[in-house]
Amino acid sequence: MTTTLIERPDANSRPSRGDGAGSVQVKIDARIDAGNAKIFAVYGKGGIGKSTTSSNLSAAFSKLGKRVLQIGCDPKHDSTFTLTKKLVPTVIDVLEKVNFHSEELRVEDFVYEGYNGVMCVEAGGPPAGTGCGGYVVGQTVKLLKEHHLLEETDVVVFDVLGDVVCGGFASPLQHAERGLIVTANDFDSIFAMNRIVAAIQAKAKNYGVRIGGVIANRSKDTDQIDRFNDSVGLKRLAHFPDLDVIRRSRLKKSVLFEMESTPELEAVKDEYLRLAATLWAGTVPLDARSMKDREIFDFLGYD
Repeated sequence: MTTTLIERPDANSRPSRGDGAGSVQVKIDARIDAGNAKIFAVYGKGGIGKSTTSSNLSAAFSKLGKRVLQIGCDPKHDSTFTLTKKLVPTVIDVLEKVNFHSEELRVEDFVYEGYNGVMCVEAGGPPAGTGCGGYVVGQTVKLLKEHHLLEETDVVVFDVLGDVVCGGFASPLQHAERGLIVTANDFDSIFAMNRIVAAIQAKAKNYGVRIGGVIANRSKDTDQIDRFNDSVGLKRLAHFPDLDVIRRSRLKKSVLFEMESTPELEAVKDEYLRLAATLWAGTVPLDARSMKDREIFDFLGYD
């Protein structure tokens, strides 16, 4: 079988096997360039709070004076509703209206301004069983590039569907500088995190993405997360406890920075601001080693 040589985007790049050689993968248009924007792709087990984390992180970046773009990559298209107060039309929705002639679209057709100026886009997705999520992400990024939105942005946050690590939903990693993993202090979340580590490391062979670190969410303690991190070479960047105010913020369709102040909420907001500042300053790329499924099964838990 013939494979295509693709160069990694760093200064020390060298030819390597084509992305996903031996499997079906989504190939990114080489002409797509995000300029100087810092791009983060947020992954984690389904239901772990990635959209809550992504939206509040975007709000925190905006509080630091950054121009922020959040891209929801879930067919449910509910990533940005706490920023915009509504479910915005998806890129697929608006493309269908113009018979997929993207040149007929205006920026305001698919980009919506949310809290504190955060720009919000929902990629959407094909009907279940009928298409590839990677195609949708690719079309979304292409639209943003055509309208010069990436050049006018400081930070891009991809909020990606669940713990799916197929070629389609792993495609945001082909654009990102850092992959971030959201996890709780439990077996299922850490088990999923391990698979996501493997996916990011696979993409790192041919793209500039590297693992940025771990965000502990919805957890009082972090002992199991920290034990796993120490074993495989990961680092915890932030810790957000399981607080009722976070649950209520989703019901109020609000980011945490809009909620009524309490001492515990102020501590969470400070943690988001600290995380945003850390990511903006730049994190050391982590060369983590994922465990085999049976290995992590035996590793997790108490003695």
